[in-house]
Amino acid sequence: MNEFLTTEWFPTAVGNEVLWIIMLVLNFAAILLIYRLFGRIGLLCWLPIAVIIANLQVMKIVTLFGLTTSLGNITYSTSFLATDILSENYGSKHARQAVILGFFALLSLTFLMGLALLFEPSPADYAQKSMQVLYAILPRIALASLVAYGISQAHDIWTYSRFKKKQPAKRWIWLRNNVSTMLSQAIDTLLFVSIAFAGRMPYREFWEIAISTYLIKWMVAAADTPLVYLSSLWHRKKRIGEV
Repeated sequence: MNEFLTTEWFPTAVGNEVLWIIMLVLNFAAILLIYRLFGRIGLLCWLPIAVIIANLQVMKIVTLFGLTTSLGNITYSTSFLATDILSENYGSKHARQAVILGFFALLSLTFLMGLALLFEPSPADYAQKSMQVLYAILPRIALASLVAYGISQAHDIWTYSRFKKKQPAKRWIWLRNNVSTMLSQAIDTLLFVSIAFAGRMPYREFWEIAISTYLIKWMVAAADTPLVYLSSLWHRKKRIGEV
């Protein structure tokens, strides 16, 4: 089954960069769809989804645009997009609620999957070894993510709110979105990579991952600016299916 998917649906001629663009489009489409259908509640749900997916994908190291980087940067970056949309349309209080939900989701994943590994597998089981490879390092990844996520998201919400108070006009959305996100993601990247990968890989690869991870997050932050404008327009025109 996996071989069929690899050879037939995703031929080797399709490079990582093409797949990265596809993933970017799918993530943006997903967050717009969940916001359009469910409004604020949809964004609150997106944070746990993004945090869980990102912390599973981040354990895979890939080459993008000639640089070594960890996967998961796109999905994780959309958590900043979600909190920026919440801050813009509903206020910082609701953005902080989303961050707390992301915390809860990551803690639940870490503890429940760690507990699952303790069960004695049946002789018919075929997943235990794979689960051990995937989740055995999850506590370190989770610790890195919790520290980086909490500090950077708090900074992002604070910075966005400060800019919005000084420049409340809708035309300045691009400024507060990009400045708050890019500064916060610099903090996030440095903290996460230091805790998750320091001592686990050579010095050169460590800094290459740190720099490339931030550059890719920067690209996502720049690309998601139109989505904040669009979400603001939908909110003003009451086109959101608020639950």
